Amino acid sequence: MPPLLVLATHNRKKRQEIVEILNDLGLEFGDLTQWPDLPEVIEDGDTFEANARKKATEVARAVGHWTLGEDSGLVVPALRGRPGVYSARYAGKHGDDEANNRKLLAELAPLPETSRAAYYVCTAALADPTGELRAVVEGRCHGVIINEARGSGGFGYDPLFLIPEYHHTFGELSARVKHALSHRARALEQLRPILRKFLPEMDKRPG
Repeated sequence: MPPLLVLATHNRKKRQEIVEILNDLGLEFGDLTQWPDLPEVIEDGDTFEANARKKATEVARAVGHWTLGEDSGLVVPALRGRPGVYSARYAGKHGDDEANNRKLLAELAPLPETSRAAYYVCTAALADPTGELRAVVEGRCHGVIINEARGSGGFGYDPLFLIPEYHHTFGELSARVKHALSHRARALEQLRPILRKFLPEMDKRPG
């Protein structure tokens, strides 16, 4: 039986991206849908790292398995860093991508076109079954916010997030290209050798 890594998320699309990026490691991936009675982790940190650490440690202690906690979002310097850690619930309801995108465009509308620089951040934290943190990594990807959504791929702000060098949004790029460029891919590439190092420990599942 392959080593189990629990992903501290209910987000199906986020889970899919992580699995696609790390699927060559020979891991079995779990997620929070397998523990429906687990108390929700309150994401009250003021940084991506604080939330990622909290997800990893709290879930690991609760389920007794190696756990990857990840927090990510969009930062727009012209909006003083918003949406930031509130990216998934920017318009109020968690995970309402359309409402979040509308709010972002409304806030950018009065600003000059030169104020549309943005970057995605992903912080990933790895905790062992006791809840001890073993690694924290961060990845970033820079782009600009365009006025109209393009593409149906990805999730969150992806259809508005243009990579200038590629002339496409994350919503238009294939999964293969996105996984080579994205903030999540860059964070997880740093985590890959760390996971490899811990594979022998991860293989010792609790009885």
